[in-house]
Amino acid sequence: MAPRPAWKGYLKLSLVTCAVELTNVVTHTEKVSFRVLNRKTGNTVKRIYVDAETGKPLDEGNEIKGYELDDGDFVHIEEDEIAAVQIESSHTMALDGFVDKASIQQIYLDTPYYVAPADKVSEEAFAVIRDAMAGKKMAGLARIVLYARERPVVIEPLGKGMVLTTLRYDNTVRQPETVFGEIKAVKTDQEMTDLAELIIDKKKAKFDPSKFEDKYEDALLELIRAKKAGKKAPKPQAAPKPSNVVNLFDALKKSLSDGGAAKGAASKARPAAKRAKAKAAAPKRKSA
Repeated sequence: MAPRPAWKGYLKLSLVTCAVELTNVVTHTEKVSFRVLNRKTGNTVKRIYVDAETGKPLDEGNEIKGYELDDGDFVHIEEDEIAAVQIESSHTMALDGFVDKASIQQIYLDTPYYVAPADKVSEEAFAVIRDAMAGKKMAGLARIVLYARERPVVIEPLGKGMVLTTLRYDNTVRQPETVFGEIKAVKTDQEMTDLAELIIDKKKAKFDPSKFEDKYEDALLELIRAKKAGKKAPKPQAAPKPSNVVNLFDALKKSLSDGGAAKGAASKARPAAKRAKAKAAAPKRKSA
C-alpha cells in the first residue's frame, strides 16, 4: 500500500504550476511501541479530558480550543474556524527564491518530505521545474502550511522527484555562540593533530545507512522475548567508562596502532611521533 500523503497542493514557479503531494520520508511503523495497561486487570486504558476545576470527565463533543489572554480569560476557537483559516501557502508552495543548499546551516534543517507530482497532467511541469533547479544546482525556497503551522521550506531535486525540508525559524534556533561562547581557545600541538588526522584516514568509510544498527531497539526486543517466555528480564550491562587520558600523545599513538595500522599510516606516523618525543624530551628554558 502506498504511503498516505502528508499534504496535497500546488508547486508554483512564476506562472508555471503543478499539483504535488508530500510524503513523509521517515516511517516509525517498525519501531517497538507500548500500550498503557491497568496493572491489576491487564486491560488497556484510555485518556479522557477532565474539567480542571470540577474534576468531572468531559462529555465527548464538549471540548473546545481556547487561547489564553494576559488576564487569564480564554478566547474560544472552534475546530472548523481554524480549518477555515486559509492563506496562499495553505495550498500553494510558491518558489520565491533560490539558494545553494550548502549555504543553509544544518541547524536550520528540520523534517524531510518527498515531493512528487499528484497526477499525470502535472508530470511535465513538475519535471521542468525539477530539471531547471538540477541544471542550476540550486534549491528553491518557499512556504507551506503544514500541521496548522506555516513553515519555511527548501526544495531540491532528488532523482525523478524532489525532496522538501522544513526549516526552523531564526528566532527558534539557539545560535552556536550561546553554547560555544564559553569554550576557551586552545592552541593544539601540530604533531598530535597529525596523528589524529591519520586515525581519521584509517577509519575513512563510505556513508551506508543500511549498516546502522539500533542497538537500543534490539535490547528492547530481547527484553520482550524474555518476558514472553516467562523468563527474568536480562541483567543490564553497565557501559564501560572511558579511562582518563593522562598523556594525550600516547593515547593518540595507541588509537592509531589498535587493530593494526596500515603500513602507510604507520610510516607517516613515525616522523610525527619522533618530532613530538623530541619536543617533549627537550629541556625547558629557564626564565630569567
